[in-house]
Amino acid sequence: MAKGIYHAPWERAFDRLMTPLEEFIHRQTTSGVLLMICAVIALVIANSPWQETYAHFLHTEIGIGFGSAEFSLSIHHWINELLMVTFFLVMGLELKRELLVGELSSPRQALLPIIAAIGGMVVPALGYLLFNTSGPGTAGWGIPMATDIAFAIGTLSLLGARVPKSLVTFLIALAIVDDLGAVAVIALFYTSDLSLTALAYAGVFTGLLVCLNVVGVRSTLPYAVVGLFLWAAMLATGIHATIAGVIIAFTIPIRPKFEPELFIDKVEDATRSMRKAVWDNPDIIHNNRFRALVTAMEDGVHRVQAPAQRVEHSLHLPVAYLVIPVFALANAGIPIDFADFGSYLSNPITLGVLCGLLLGKPVGIAGFSWIAVRMGWVELPDDLTMGHVLGVGLLGAIGFTMSIFIADLGFAGSAENLLMAKTGILLASAIAGLSGYFLLRAQAPASK
Repeated sequence: MAKGIYHAPWERAFDRLMTPLEEFIHRQTTSGVLLMICAVIALVIANSPWQETYAHFLHTEIGIGFGSAEFSLSIHHWINELLMVTFFLVMGLELKRELLVGELSSPRQALLPIIAAIGGMVVPALGYLLFNTSGPGTAGWGIPMATDIAFAIGTLSLLGARVPKSLVTFLIALAIVDDLGAVAVIALFYTSDLSLTALAYAGVFTGLLVCLNVVGVRSTLPYAVVGLFLWAAMLATGIHATIAGVIIAFTIPIRPKFEPELFIDKVEDATRSMRKAVWDNPDIIHNNRFRALVTAMEDGVHRVQAPAQRVEHSLHLPVAYLVIPVFALANAGIPIDFADFGSYLSNPITLGVLCGLLLGKPVGIAGFSWIAVRMGWVELPDDLTMGHVLGVGLLGAIGFTMSIFIADLGFAGSAENLLMAKTGILLASAIAGLSGYFLLRAQAPASK
């Protein structure tokens, strides 16, 4: 116990000082590890005697009733439709931060990862369509476009100092642009029958969120309440309800109430007042003046941080440690008939996913980047080589979370096609992760 400090083992707030980027990498790395563990658990359960119990549990209906009105979804749909809204909310906040003050705020810095991400979306989709030119399989063309940022960063973090820091930044910016593209694809192309009435309600709630921002509301509660109504309206529109998370993220204020200099002045004044209050009455339990000053400082701490920053910080942990692992448990369970596994690999949907991820992603990312550099549009950072970019292209082929999410949308009415798509996603993600890791490890001398 240090002098003047009373804490339990987990209460070391002032000892843990991380920049937003460091915190983001830390959360995504841990999330990637948990995601891998949960995916393995789901696969084991789905190929065990508990398979039917697992499927029955996921399809159990849970409803909410108000008088004669009742609303119900299966556990699987509650996870994919509501719980994943928080994932999309955090993703939207990350996008907003990067666009305004991060790696994507400078056009010159943003151009390389944007071009690489475009290549990493277009070429994989074309690669998939080579094997699925017609028929029900065409619905999965968006599957290989996505990158699982948690898995990708988690794999890259295993290399530690062997890779340049600029490569980590490049991967994060690339994955964020990729996520933005995936959101657009879901909204535009993976939408069922559109309800114009529900869409009008969604527009009204979106307008309310914008108004809250414009008039300067910085409490997150009103955004949460209106956001819940927006989610319900989006669910009724036919557009996937998780898009509500991105809309909410882009309406939460990014500017703080207090400027830093004003906050520092107020903290210094409050500190002097607190010293005097403790001097006058050392009994902290009964020192109302001291407690009032601490409460005022706590309020100031919130006001010097932008609401968007506070929400992103508070949601990173539950999303990384709960939402994404639960999603993996609910969606990665694929019953595999090993005796018939060869037919899985010859299925055009599986082949399309494998081709799109394992070939399309690295070729698109590295190829578009190489063209941009040769044309003189961008320059590679001094500590990066095209070998590094190719390695990132392979890590970008780890589709997992978003790829499975899009597969569920594209093949919602066909269990067999969904099985083929998920098989391709899991196989491609495993191969891509290992290949990217060893390729970047081999590039280590070039990064010194």
